Amino acid sequence: MKTKLFSLVLMLTVIVGYAQQDAQYTQYMYNTINVNPAYAGSRGALSLFALHRAQWVGLDGAPVTNSFSVNTPFNNSNLGLGVSIVNDEIGPSTSNSLSADISYTIPMSETLKLSFGVKGTANLFNIDVTKLNPGDQTDPQFQNIKNEFNPNIGAGLYLHSDKGYVGLSVPNFLEMNAYNDNEVAIYKEKMNFYLIGGYVFDLSPSVRFKPAFMTKAVEGSPLQVDVSANFLLIDKLVLGLAYRWSASASAMAGFQISDAFYVGYSYDFETTELDKYNSGSHEIFLRYEIFKKNNKMITPRFF
Repeated sequence: MKTKLFSLVLMLTVIVGYAQQDAQYTQYMYNTINVNPAYAGSRGALSLFALHRAQWVGLDGAPVTNSFSVNTPFNNSNLGLGVSIVNDEIGPSTSNSLSADISYTIPMSETLKLSFGVKGTANLFNIDVTKLNPGDQTDPQFQNIKNEFNPNIGAGLYLHSDKGYVGLSVPNFLEMNAYNDNEVAIYKEKMNFYLIGGYVFDLSPSVRFKPAFMTKAVEGSPLQVDVSANFLLIDKLVLGLAYRWSASASAMAGFQISDAFYVGYSYDFETTELDKYNSGSHEIFLRYEIFKKNNKMITPRFF
């Protein structure tokens, strides 16, 4: 009963309206293309990425996210291209977005590169308020929304080498409201600002260590800070821990099945009162990459 009541409160927050954040990821270091278009083509391979995230398992109406992306360098130029699809469900609302990315890279030195990127996004937003069982079906605030279309544009910078990276991005510049009757907006799209970074340390010939962070800021929501520490063992096995400030702690694992295939998994433990209402969050992804014959991966780049 407590879980159902809490679920109702969770879904009502979607209906009343708030500063909507982008989909949340624990393994953000492998899913950079979704938040920073300048990442497109930076791995020097045709990279396909699929992810499934089930957040707050056991809580009715909890977020479920599915994403797929592909990005690649364009021929032998400094251009990179990317396409991504994200399906995000929270309570009675469903958001489907299709994004296209283009990047341009400038060599800063023999090892350091600076990439600029632009992202264009088409988003379809749906809401089924009947899942809330409202008492007054005629209340205009409780009406279904079907295929509310919102275009958007974003941009990013990505400074990177084979050892580390730092990036700054805003995936969506345009702030939009869905179902705005001058009194209430059910859905508000706000600008999300991302600052990411990470560096790889060679501890031994068979052990590499990578600390990383992601900071996300959006108007109307608390500042989100994620920090993580991953170890790559014998260029195959990745083990790590992560912490989302005042929200959750995570355990991560990954395995380089072959030069082409990498699979990763994470489990989040809630550190807030939410831990009483759910059994944690699960995230799994698969990455497949095709390298040029003269650019075959020798060791994993680890990001």
